[in-house]
Amino acid sequence: MTEKSYKNLRHFYYEYRSEIVFGLLLLAAVSLSYLLSPLIPVDLFRSIIAPVQNTAVITVTFVNTWAMFRHSEGLRIRRMYAWIMAALTVLFVVGVCYRFKVNAELRPADGFFSFEGWEMLAGDIIAWLMLAYPSELLRPGWLTWKNALTRLLPVLVIGVIDWFVPWDLRWLLSVVPLVWIALMFHHVRVYRKYSEDNFSSVEQTDEHWVIRYLVMIFVLGCSYAYLCFTEEPNRLFTQQWLIFFILVYTTDQAIFRSKPWMEEMVQETGDAGMDDLSSDEISDANVALNDEYRRTLEQWMETDKPFLNQNFRLTDLRQVLPLNRTYLSRFIHAEYDCTFYQFVTNYRIEEAKRLMREKPDLRIREIAEQCGFSSPTVFGRVFARETGQTPTEWLAQLDNK
Repeated sequence: MTEKSYKNLRHFYYEYRSEIVFGLLLLAAVSLSYLLSPLIPVDLFRSIIAPVQNTAVITVTFVNTWAMFRHSEGLRIRRMYAWIMAALTVLFVVGVCYRFKVNAELRPADGFFSFEGWEMLAGDIIAWLMLAYPSELLRPGWLTWKNALTRLLPVLVIGVIDWFVPWDLRWLLSVVPLVWIALMFHHVRVYRKYSEDNFSSVEQTDEHWVIRYLVMIFVLGCSYAYLCFTEEPNRLFTQQWLIFFILVYTTDQAIFRSKPWMEEMVQETGDAGMDDLSSDEISDANVALNDEYRRTLEQWMETDKPFLNQNFRLTDLRQVLPLNRTYLSRFIHAEYDCTFYQFVTNYRIEEAKRLMREKPDLRIREIAEQCGFSSPTVFGRVFARETGQTPTEWLAQLDNK
């Protein structure tokens, strides 16, 4: 493994290890639940456990709907979330009524599938609804009716074709949600790049929450696929508590993070009326001008140390460089081969090393605060990601020299 590959792997591990652990624990919990659910007496499940689970799921969607409509505070994303919860409430009520009508008896499996085509179509619609909220988080304003229905169109087409042709196309209905999830991870990458290009601290963005949410949806999709192939009487036990868990998790985000981070970034990084020199003019500038900008920037960073401010942003570079936001980002990429976030992080890490060398009595918390990191935890993770050592290990190595 090359040094670059090792560094990229280290970066990925330290950045997303909490999401990796979260996903593995959730997958283990779901697997254990499926292993233990056959031990539940069928009559007990159908008479008590299933009604309690159904009531809990419908209650949380209904309460979410009421709370979001009542306390939308004029925020588009809250109104949208309220409509999503309302639609889920209707779907879950219809599903419960249907299962009550058939007395929760499983029908003989039709080929490989124990679900009918319309039931699998309903499952895809639920996945479509549950992916709408993170879509709006990552791309505010993108989720219009047109875009939402375009995303749902393949499912509707497959459902119609399956109804009229003799071939069994239901397996495609189990694949479409996975394609949606893959597209969502692509949006997360774009979101991360935008964050790093504009901000020096990205720990408060919605990225990690969205990744954990997508992991939950992926596990839910795997559980759903298992339901399509099994006739276990208690098979819905795991699916129901997993849906309840996801809904509660999402509600916490919707209530306590009322405004998407990306929406804030779009509002705060506008360029209108703030350009002294356009990017077109800069693109024709000679190399000497770029060298001058580089010297000016580096002198400012080393003398004034603006990176010590936790809220330091790309647009703050306008204090010394007469460039618009778009070209500032291009300039950092071209001259330093990194994002603005990485550019500032390098200065913060070097400042932390200097403090640890010159003031070994400082606590980690004090070093983190003085170097512009949002918390000691973030400082420790970033330092380990960049150097391969924790701050404590780096200090110990320094003492041994």
